[in-house]
Amino acid sequence: MKNLISKLRFADKDIEQFIGLQLRYGVITSSLVVLIGGLFYLSQSGQLPLPSYHQFIGTKVGYTSLGQILVGVRHFQAPAIIQLGVVILIATPILRIAFSLLGFVLEKDKMYILITTIVLTVMLASIFGGLKI
Repeated sequence: MKNLISKLRFADKDIEQFIGLQLRYGVITSSLVVLIGGLFYLSQSGQLPLPSYHQFIGTKVGYTSLGQILVGVRHFQAPAIIQLGVVILIATPILRIAFSLLGFVLEKDKMYILITTIVLTVMLASIFGGLKI
């Protein structure tokens, strides 16, 4: 009976391995999405003539929200796919903190719950506090 109960509870090592895998897969997924977007970009605009570098001409603003990025990905627009990879890369450490918080809640470690909640709140406030809706 004891083996059954210990199998159902998460140990510190299990949580650490899960968070490590989450970080690894997040970076790998992000890299693959950016690579695919880069290949689409090269295939879509690789044959365009070289721009004139004597005068700076900026590009228009695009993909400033997650909704715009997802619409661009649906239409197979290369810059949107690359931006999605960057969003995945940004979300990876935030998810790590959220999963750490979940692990501390399961362990009932009040001090680390408080510290991790503060860190997660500061990160989310800094990300979403600058959004223009």
